Amino acid sequence: MRLVGSQVVLREFDLADVDDVLAVIGDDRVTEWLSFDSRNRGEAVAMVEGAADRAQEEPRTEYYLAVTPHDDEGHVVGFARIALAGVQAGKLGYAIGADCWGRGYATDAARTLVSYAFTELGLHRVSAAIGPTNTASISVVKNLGFVEEGRLRDHVFTGGAWRNSVLYSVLADEWPP
Repeated sequence: MRLVGSQVVLREFDLADVDDVLAVIGDDRVTEWLSFDSRNRGEAVAMVEGAADRAQEEPRTEYYLAVTPHDDEGHVVGFARIALAGVQAGKLGYAIGADCWGRGYATDAARTLVSYAFTELGLHRVSAAIGPTNTASISVVKNLGFVEEGRLRDHVFTGGAWRNSVLYSVLADEWPP
């Protein structure tokens, strides 16, 4: 699978991506905002292998894709994911390496994947659960037309503590933004 956005290309993971993936998921600046703590090389390998394995499942229930810049599809700068959940529903997640923040990659990756979810997968609803202090990610989903639905209390356990999340969603008939 290969999805082309205006700035990024989303593609399947490959084992050659492990070092780039580790630079993202092993960086506390990034994982501070995610639902898991920083990971080591072995965990990065497991993540890449798991994403590749799940991509082969029939029916496919997850689209966990590498985010690469247009001009360098061999260099992974992050990931974007839609996990199918419920009836015609998906859960969106994404992360971009700290060295690439502020370039619009997260917005483009999320837009590209949500568009695919509505146009190709036939989803009715896509949601995103975001930490309440993650203003950059909240800005991404709001710019894409997601609407705040409410607060999920003690939703994730990271950094040795429970953290709330704010739930956002967008419906097929509200897309494109």
